[in-house]
Amino acid sequence: MNTRERLLLSARDLLYARNYGHVGVKEICDAAGVQKGSFYHYFASKQALALAVLDTYFVELKEDIFSRSFLPSLAPMQRIAALVDNIYEFQRLTREQTGKTLGCPYGNIVSEMATLDETIRSKVATFFRKVEQEIQATLDEAVTLGDIPACNTEATAAAMFSYLEGLMLQAKTRNDPEVIQALGSAVLTIRIGAQYPQ
Repeated sequence: MNTRERLLLSARDLLYARNYGHVGVKEICDAAGVQKGSFYHYFASKQALALAVLDTYFVELKEDIFSRSFLPSLAPMQRIAALVDNIYEFQRLTREQTGKTLGCPYGNIVSEMATLDETIRSKVATFFRKVEQEIQATLDEAVTLGDIPACNTEATAAAMFSYLEGLMLQAKTRNDPEVIQALGSAVLTIRIGAQYPQ
């Protein structure tokens, strides 16, 4: 693992377990076993590192959660159910490994930084939109197949994703991933009517 990768890995773990404001460059360098001078060879600032970490998270979450959920072999609504199951499993494993339910890494940083750093807010908003678009495409397919009644799939996808983000926040607040297991299936019942404004 090269120096840049070690910095990314250390920053990912520290930012997820704690928060942006309470993790400094020196702490990240110490955890990575890297001299502080080397940090600035790869990243202009802590913000630049955080943005790179968010990109890394997207790749990891896409592989770990989304690629195992949105399988073409599953019926559309089964894909959304699989998304809930895989989110739960991710949070359960995190709780098992760290003793804490850490919630959504993107939700964590944007709730802290959205009003302080427009670049970070925009980066997370872009990621959230990609997830909503994946859910919307799945709902469009479900409507076409007659699996669910016609609805405003864009608004319904946004509402479903908002519900899942809220579940992860509740799980983090209670330090209990079982909240997701207990309440997650309700996401499948969310519908925003076709008349809802775009």
